Amino acid sequence: MGYRWNWAVFLQPVGTGEPSTYLGWIVSGLETTVGIAITGWIIALAVGTAMGVVRTLPGRWLHWCSASYVALFRNIPLIVQFFLWFWAVPELLPGRLGTALKHLPPEEAGVLTSIVCLGLFTSARVCEQVRAGLQALPDGQQAAGLSLGLSRFQTYRYVLLPVAVRNLVPPLTSEFLNIVKNSSVASTIGVLELTAQAQRMIDYTSQAYESFAAIIGGYALLTGLIMIVGRRIEKTVRLAASGR
Repeated sequence: MGYRWNWAVFLQPVGTGEPSTYLGWIVSGLETTVGIAITGWIIALAVGTAMGVVRTLPGRWLHWCSASYVALFRNIPLIVQFFLWFWAVPELLPGRLGTALKHLPPEEAGVLTSIVCLGLFTSARVCEQVRAGLQALPDGQQAAGLSLGLSRFQTYRYVLLPVAVRNLVPPLTSEFLNIVKNSSVASTIGVLELTAQAQRMIDYTSQAYESFAAIIGGYALLTGLIMIVGRRIEKTVRLAASGR
């Protein structure tokens, strides 16, 4: 029996009685994916940069703590981390915080879990990128900053990180792409992001190929925009650094 294509299905009212179409579901899922990815990326960039700097500082305890952090979040599968954050962490948190999390509506709890989980998971990868970028710099740059009377914090802020970021734009762009794609795992805890909305569409319409096309088109649009912006930033940084 041949498959019957029906692209008009996207304009049909949804089968749940909501005032929406299946295209509206897809757009809503795309918006949720973008929101989770951007918010999670902010966490990943902030925490990952801080931990990457810590990994290059002198001190055995600092190095051990940062290395343990990276090992913890990189070695546990992402889907397991989602389950732990969604079901286990609210039970382990003390007092009102744990109670507040357990009483959140399921969708809000799922989105919050996804943002935190993806942010911390990706921060471990960003940490290694930042560490490698800093360690690739000549040792004389840090010594020069310290000899000028700058504190170690000021040396990293004004000397080392601005130089290292020139080489970090491509790998960080790749990590942003990863966090967008990894957001699809949020569907396992009930978050109605792009993949989950497309699955709902299949359940109600049985138009699987149209739904798959929507997923492919949505992710292709997001990743394509990220690559374009990343390359533009890379070009701008390279020109600004090389223009003398």
